[in-house]
Order: sequence, then structure tokens, then C-alpha cells
Amino acid sequence: MRPDKPDLADRFRAFVGEARFPCVGAKAALAQDRLNIVSAASLVAAGDDDWLLDALTAFVAGYRQAPGPFHSFAMLFSGPDNLDETAFEAALWSRLQALSDADADRGNAYDRRVNEDPEDPRFSLSLAGEAFFVIGLHPAASRPARRFPAPALVFNPHDLFERLRRAGRYGRLSRTILARDQALAGSKNPMLARFGEMSEARQYSGRVVGEDWTCPFSRSRTAQ
Repeated sequence: MRPDKPDLADRFRAFVGEARFPCVGAKAALAQDRLNIVSAASLVAAGDDDWLLDALTAFVAGYRQAPGPFHSFAMLFSGPDNLDETAFEAALWSRLQALSDADADRGNAYDRRVNEDPEDPRFSLSLAGEAFFVIGLHPAASRPARRFPAPALVFNPHDLFERLRRAGRYGRLSRTILARDQALAGSKNPMLARFGEMSEARQYSGRVVGEDWTCPFSRSRTAQ
């Protein structure tokens, strides 16, 4: 695994640690030293895909050894820093598609706890056999909580949320995050929905999309 770039990684830790940052789960991961960060080249370049997938695979192995809240894996990219929300969304799905294709080529099956169809309400991205909710951040994000100086993809294990639900902790945590996000942005996030109600693919980039939006992702059949 390549080491993260200290300057960008430190800026990301400071971003998450800032008092008004709404995601208390990410704050907990940072405080517990369970926020894994790697830095790569451009979000729109394919050269780092293999080692990024290696790093994420190692993260999955570590999570499975000590599961539970709170764990996150962040990929930080050196650029481009001039993408509007539509261009960032396209770049995000292009990178996730490439990682998914590489994952299938390695023979990794899709996590059976979720659906691989991005139009299905139970969709979640699966890499290294583990489902993830992905959060995209970039300089031009309309929501302040998504506005970071460089492109970033944050992977949160789907299993983590299920464990919180079983423990009766998810509802309170979700309400806290939503209230803090609304206080920061001055409005509710119109794209939020519970898992199983609407495909979470609509939430990954942070852009507000309409009902006619179609996700550009499709899982390779290699590992089926």
C-alpha cells in the first residue's frame, strides 16, 4: 500500500474533526483511529486502481477481524479540483466502475446481503466481498458537509449500519447526523432515504438528481 500524502490526509482529518462537521460516526472513527486514509493521483485516471483495491481489501480484512462501529476508508485524490457537480458525479461512477471491474476480475463475488442492480432499493456497492455506502466529496459540492478541497471517496461498510440497527442505535445516530447537517447547510438534504426505500446510488455523489436519473454503474459478470 502506498502511504497517504501527509498534507492532504491531515487536511481530511482536520475536516472531519472540525466542530461543525455533521457526521458523528466519522468523528468517532477518527477518534478511535479507525479512519483509514490513502491518497492517490487523479480521480479520472486509472493508474492507481489496483493498489487502491488492495488497500480496500486490507481494510475489509481488518474490519472483519474487529467489526462494529465505527470504521471508514477514505480515498483522497490529488485532482481534478475544478469539476462541477455533474462532472464529479460522472468521474465518481467511472472510478467505482473501474474498481468494480477489477474486483470482479479478481474473482470476488458480490456481497449477497445487498443487490448489485443500482436501480434496486437494496443496492449497495460491493468490493472485496463487502458492501459499502460511498460518500463523494469535492470542492464544488452544494452541501457543506461534502465540500472538501480535493476529490474524495469515503467507503462505509454496510454491515456497520446493520449492526447499529440490531443494537437499537441507528435511529438516534441518524437523527443526530441529519440535525447537524441541516444546521450546517441551512436546509434538509433532499436526497436522503432509508436503505430499502430507494437506491442509495442516488446519494453517492451528493448531487440532487430527479426521478428520471439513471445510474451508469453495472456489475461485471466475471465473478458471478
